[in-house]
Amino acid sequence: MKKTRPIYNLACTELQTLFYSPIAWLILIIFTVQSGIVFTSRIGELLETQSLGYRPYNCSLHVFGGYGGLFSQVLQYLYLYIPLLTMNLISREYNSGSIKLLYSSPLTNAQIILGKYLSMLIYGLVMIGILTAFSLFAVVKIDQADVTLILSGLLGLYLLICAYAAIGLFMSSITTYQVVAAIGTFTVLAVLNMIGGMWQDIEFVRDLTYWLSINGRAATFVSGLICSEDVLYFVIVTLLFLALSIIRLKAARQKSRFNATFMKYFAVVAATLLLGYLSSRPKLMSFYDATRTKANTLTPNSQDIVSRMDGGLTITTYVNILDDMNRAFRGFPSQVNEERRRFRQYTRFKPEIKMRYYYYYHHAPDNAEMLDKQYPDLSDRERMMKLTSIYRLDSTKFHRPEEVEAKIDLSPEKFRFTYALERENGQRTFLRLFDDPWVFPAEREISAAFKRLVMELPLVGFLKGHGERDCIREGDRDYNRFAQDKPFRYSLINNGFDFTELTLENEIPDKVKILVIADMRNPLTPDEDERLDRYIARGGNLLIAGEPRRQEVMNPLIERFGVQLMPGRLVKLSENFQPDFILSKPTEQATAFSYILEEMNRRKRVATMPSVTGLSYTADCGFTVTPLLTCDSVGTWNELETTDFVDDTVRLNPQAGETVQPYVTMLALSRPLNGKEQKIIILGDADCLSNGEINISRKGFEAANYSLVDASFYWLSDEEVPVNVTRPSPPDRKVFLSLNSIYWWKIFWIGALPALMLFFALFIWIRRRGK
Repeated sequence: MKKTRPIYNLACTELQTLFYSPIAWLILIIFTVQSGIVFTSRIGELLETQSLGYRPYNCSLHVFGGYGGLFSQVLQYLYLYIPLLTMNLISREYNSGSIKLLYSSPLTNAQIILGKYLSMLIYGLVMIGILTAFSLFAVVKIDQADVTLILSGLLGLYLLICAYAAIGLFMSSITTYQVVAAIGTFTVLAVLNMIGGMWQDIEFVRDLTYWLSINGRAATFVSGLICSEDVLYFVIVTLLFLALSIIRLKAARQKSRFNATFMKYFAVVAATLLLGYLSSRPKLMSFYDATRTKANTLTPNSQDIVSRMDGGLTITTYVNILDDMNRAFRGFPSQVNEERRRFRQYTRFKPEIKMRYYYYYHHAPDNAEMLDKQYPDLSDRERMMKLTSIYRLDSTKFHRPEEVEAKIDLSPEKFRFTYALERENGQRTFLRLFDDPWVFPAEREISAAFKRLVMELPLVGFLKGHGERDCIREGDRDYNRFAQDKPFRYSLINNGFDFTELTLENEIPDKVKILVIADMRNPLTPDEDERLDRYIARGGNLLIAGEPRRQEVMNPLIERFGVQLMPGRLVKLSENFQPDFILSKPTEQATAFSYILEEMNRRKRVATMPSVTGLSYTADCGFTVTPLLTCDSVGTWNELETTDFVDDTVRLNPQAGETVQPYVTMLALSRPLNGKEQKIIILGDADCLSNGEINISRKGFEAANYSLVDASFYWLSDEEVPVNVTRPSPPDRKVFLSLNSIYWWKIFWIGALPALMLFFALFIWIRRRGK
């Protein structure tokens, strides 16, 4: 107690000096005004959304986190305030000569530094108190606000203030000039923000510089994730600069030799880097997800998959320098730590995951044409040498084509950027980059790859031999895109399925769990029909897609399930599209049937069906029937007469049996059989799953035909894959304020509260002058 009392007294003296000066009050007032502007703007955005009749989403994160939230914005300008406060902590004592009084006092060097630092901690608490006032207001006015998320953000901001204050205190201790101390603090903070990207191509150094980076540390807290590495980072960095300040003060007080002082500095920095390295090891990390929906944590399904994986796992990134550089550069040495961070959610639950990199050069079909234009006269090796020179890479690390071919067969991946996941028992699967704006595999794709390694996943068989849609060819009418197009995120092969082509010349293999029959043009022979019957009798699942003009071939196939393709095709007059272009929407039953179709309905997305026939069905064939998609009930009829939909005009003819009504275009059928549930999907249109239709976009509506693939195969696979990574919707979706009231709250937060603080500042200043 006797040792801490002088620290407390010195802190109180420092706070008196601080608050008797205008700078402390000016910073608090500006801080409050800036925070008030951001806070009321974010609340106002939510109120505008409400006034338009929409429900806001995740109000707590919107107000405090994200790109423009209050805490996120405070992170952007907090570094401007602290150096102005710390620049005179020690330098003022040097400049005024009062440092000699401190030297002659019974205070130790550590007590002097800690007393000064304690005053900054208390001032930091005042700043956090202002943010707490905004937080309490939000907790009261936001329905079911995410309190733990807000507290996590406040903790991160306070730890950042503590680190900034320690850095500023040290810079103030090494100079007699306050301006130099402030500039020095700004410089150190800038270095700590940028150092994470420096020397990332040097294997050992990259871990140290990446750990030293302060950039993004507090942002993790703001997003709701508290990681031991980040907490320890702030603690270690704070202790580092406090220790450096004490060493500096002792050297100046005792006139120590430079060599002795330098060795102390070196020892402290070395100990810091060692502690930092240890704290960043996955096995030594711990996490707490403060968000209500655990948005920063793997979903329970993914956690279950990871928990099933015994033994070690190695993720090897294969980087081809001759691949498209938009992909290749993502595996460069400078990106290694970002790559590790991408798999951090998985190393959190399986810290023994090892990350390795294999660099090579090989002819890449997807980028060959570009390289032929750029370097027409160079061989592949010469191109590699040229590119490594341009990007300052070590060419000796890139393996020759024959070496990579001897190690692993990447030809099915077309030698693109590829992750190979390999267990200790030799099991291997691949992860890929995708040709979409997100590029990297997300939790769903990663977990599906993990699941391949721990269990046998469904094999999808595509029937051929009768003119069906082909799962290999890349024509507009074929099914390559959703079946096995590797750069397409939603393809079956990227979501845990394997596929094969088969005919009915032989029995359907037992390992085939789902059979796809799409747009048969020729009927089955009696022998083929018997083999199909045996597959159905054993409980095999099916996806059957018909087409207009195929009723004669397809109906004998599906009538055993009590379903028929209706004659003709569905039409609806449209200003922009052919009349046989139909939009189908999920039914009410579909939203309960599948979370994927429920989301499709909630987002007001549709399935586009060029040329579709309605489905008629009966419920007396032993199946439970669920209509999944239906067309518009207004203006849609079953056209029986017109066959030319380009040059001819369609007209409703009730006398021909054409009726305006909603028509079912997709059905799900199920029944218990052989101790399991047999599942069948039937579509009235085969084009909706084709390469051309999944790729195309049209104005006026948002199509989500890939959702039909997801929903169908998720159900047909008994909900094994694609992995369900959905989370509960955040409940904080309402603000208890009117749009007009935000004007008055702006006056309070931006005007009245800062004015009150200004009044207290003037009161204290006048009272002090009076004394």
